[in-house]
Amino acid sequence: MLAHLMTDVMEDNSSWTALSIDHIRISAFNFGIVSEDNDEGKEFLLSLDTVVPDDILERIFTFLPIVSMIRSTAVCKRWHDIIYSSRFLWTHMLPQRPWYFMFTSNESAAGYAYDPILRKWYDLELPCIDKSSCFVSSSCGLVCFMDNDSRNAISVSNPITKDCKRILEPPGAKFPDYSTIAIKVDRSSHNYTITLAKCKQVPEDYVRWDFSLYKYDSQSSSWVTAVEEVFIGWRGGDDSVICDGVLYCLIHSTGILGNLEPRHSIIMYDLIAGPSKASLMQSSIPAPCSLTCGRLLNLREKLVLVGGIAKQNRPDIIKGIGIWELHKKQWQETTLSTSKAMVQLLCLLSIRSRSSGSGPQNAL
Repeated sequence: MLAHLMTDVMEDNSSWTALSIDHIRISAFNFGIVSEDNDEGKEFLLSLDTVVPDDILERIFTFLPIVSMIRSTAVCKRWHDIIYSSRFLWTHMLPQRPWYFMFTSNESAAGYAYDPILRKWYDLELPCIDKSSCFVSSSCGLVCFMDNDSRNAISVSNPITKDCKRILEPPGAKFPDYSTIAIKVDRSSHNYTITLAKCKQVPEDYVRWDFSLYKYDSQSSSWVTAVEEVFIGWRGGDDSVICDGVLYCLIHSTGILGNLEPRHSIIMYDLIAGPSKASLMQSSIPAPCSLTCGRLLNLREKLVLVGGIAKQNRPDIIKGIGIWELHKKQWQETTLSTSKAMVQLLCLLSIRSRSSGSGPQNAL
């Protein structure tokens, strides 16, 4: 069903062409102007590139779409060095529409990014990634990968610059039953925070689940244990997101204690203030209705829940798609007609439904 939504939103399917990364490179060209005649009557060609200082060029580049900016790196060495230099602030660019990212189902890691402005797909090289089966989270262009085997190998990559870093292995037990990862980039400091939630059933106990939350800070390059708690009748899931400094994790009812409604709930952890006296379950927020599945999204630092609405007498059958936004721990249903951003959310879910990776695929 979600796959059809994408084709409905995009009117011209012919523009969906896959381009390799080499396709966006163009041959170099030169800008030039003719100066006024000198005293000897000779004319001299003057390159604009030699006149415009670096800081002005940097400012001009920030007005370009991402694809046009990358193409500019092929013009000359100077432009290439400016765009890929450490002083160039990608976060100062004009607001861009989010690029949608997805995996293939092949054994080898391969990624694709969709540009909603030019409405085209692009191949992405994924350094540090061996298999396509992994968990993914993204923020401000950085993509965080966690392997689906031990779930302890975590990498942070910038697909545009092709930079990649394998971060320190997180604490906690390997091979959890359920896990989820989220990343958030601070636009002002350029530092990032990674959260990893692990959930494992207590041995020989069908009711209790050990839940632990770990936080990584790029500035200190270290992990800290944020939460260790035991859930009763609930287990962790594989979807989480960071909005306005708060981590939200989707958890699921096990049904062991008869708590079938709601089947999903949201737990919160304030990454800035730290742990509170109340447990995560005490401050959890029930889902607005019975859901067959759910996804958490960050929409302008607001938490959005998109899920399949279950039939009342058949909880495993979907009867529609609901979109809710969280306001002060209260869910407010959002209709498509109220915001163009909701269309983008449906596009994102449609792309996710086409991906066969284990973890959720995200917008860059």
